[in-house]
Amino acid sequence: MAILPIVAYPDPRLRAVAEPVERFDADLRQLAADLLDTMRAAPGVGITAPHVGVPLRLVVLELTPGEVRTYANPQMLWASPETARATEGSVSMPGVTEEIERPARVRVGWRDLDGAAHEEEAEGFLATCHQHEIDQLDGVFWLQRLSRLKRERVIARYGKLRRG
Repeated sequence: MAILPIVAYPDPRLRAVAEPVERFDADLRQLAADLLDTMRAAPGVGITAPHVGVPLRLVVLELTPGEVRTYANPQMLWASPETARATEGSVSMPGVTEEIERPARVRVGWRDLDGAAHEEEAEGFLATCHQHEIDQLDGVFWLQRLSRLKRERVIARYGKLRRG
């Protein structure tokens, strides 16, 4: 297990569409373990393989300490017409957050680390996390969900933090 370097905004790799996981093997399990260590060190509650420069559709979530969820090839199967607002940020852009409106409930399909197919319905914070991380796998960085004015303000705040 290792803590991997995180790709920092505005690296163009954060806007690339990730490739599907095709091999469910020891290398994939190692990557998932490394993602977990990296996410905890960041710190964060969710991370994708693209966040560490690996263009694969792999997500690790830990919304509650010790409850790790790993999703290979996650996809949105359904989203509710009702919406909810939640504060979001990214391990690739630490120190800044903003509120984003998304569907309140979703159904997600994915494969586990052995390749078995699963589905789950989610609401609340888990639904937000699924949408946020699947967006990342699709090359949609969370800032793209903000209005132009809010996006510019977040980028300016992040720039100030980086300059220190």
